[in-house]
Amino acid sequence: MNDDSHYRHTPERALVTGGSGFLGRATIEKLLERGDHVRSLHRGHYPELEDMGVEVIRGDVRDASVVRKAAEDCDVVYHVAAKSGFWGAYREYHETNVQGTHNVLNACKENGVGRLVYTSSPSVLFHGGDMQGVDESAPYPRRFISNYSATKAKAEQAVLAANSADLKTIALRPHLIWGPRDNHIVPRFIAQGAAGKLRCLGDGQNLVDVTYIDNAADAQTLAADALSTNPNAAGRAFFISQGEPIKLWDIINGILAAAGVPPVNRSLPRAVGWTAGAVLEMAYKVLRLPGEPRMTRFVANVLYTHHWFDISAARRELGYQPRVTVEQGLERLETWLRKTGRYLGNRRNINQ
Repeated sequence: MNDDSHYRHTPERALVTGGSGFLGRATIEKLLERGDHVRSLHRGHYPELEDMGVEVIRGDVRDASVVRKAAEDCDVVYHVAAKSGFWGAYREYHETNVQGTHNVLNACKENGVGRLVYTSSPSVLFHGGDMQGVDESAPYPRRFISNYSATKAKAEQAVLAANSADLKTIALRPHLIWGPRDNHIVPRFIAQGAAGKLRCLGDGQNLVDVTYIDNAADAQTLAADALSTNPNAAGRAFFISQGEPIKLWDIINGILAAAGVPPVNRSLPRAVGWTAGAVLEMAYKVLRLPGEPRMTRFVANVLYTHHWFDISAARRELGYQPRVTVEQGLERLETWLRKTGRYLGNRRNINQ
């Protein structure tokens, strides 16, 4: 059990890979709040991170020499960088998610980094069917249904296998992270909802886990601290979420409401959505279309099925407690959308 009642954090040197991303940026802010010196490894140019006092190294986790340099003199590494999404060539996912993670592991060992917190995903267990109340004892599936989940699983296994007295490792599996500054889930739902293109798949009663961004960032630092204080935490994976499953289409409609977009009131049978995904996948492969399909079989399965997880291990071993509720998160999201001019409620071109 994680007993950190007497634990006092001493400022340390931390590396965050993918620090310019959604979770990476939130993790950096959390680390700065508690006085850590933070270094970020990311590919693009983000001067706002430098303005925050972050030491920036531009590069790619696929480049072993860059990763090795970034990890120099660090006490802890938060490996957040990944190729996400559910469409693309296996090679692309493998290079970033698997080889990139091996580069991080090697850099930690070569630089004497003592702790590694790896951001994994519950999708490493997803087999296409319902997953209700699943805990960390569940096995990896025999067959993965997306390149993302397959490569994240390989990376997770490598991280956990690397756990030792010299390098303590841990893997976090946050589910459906959302909130202000989200550049993936929230903008997609808002754009498709505003265009009238969203459809509820099935009866809309499937329960899922979600994770508000601040809670996900809390889990990162709690995991790092647990590696220092709790021997039971090392070498293990932990599910992270709000702790209470919610109907998928309730959270989607909540996000739409925060943007001033009408709720989804149309539905499609499961078979229609899955078949549409299969057809679109084939068309994109055969015709070599750019971008990614609006629907895939993987996404259809995710939108139809129950997928929520038991986070009692994270509560017990990491001291994790989701402090921001879904309702509070939606309020914060609406405030951010209004502040940044993304609120659409006062625009006339929204389809009813």
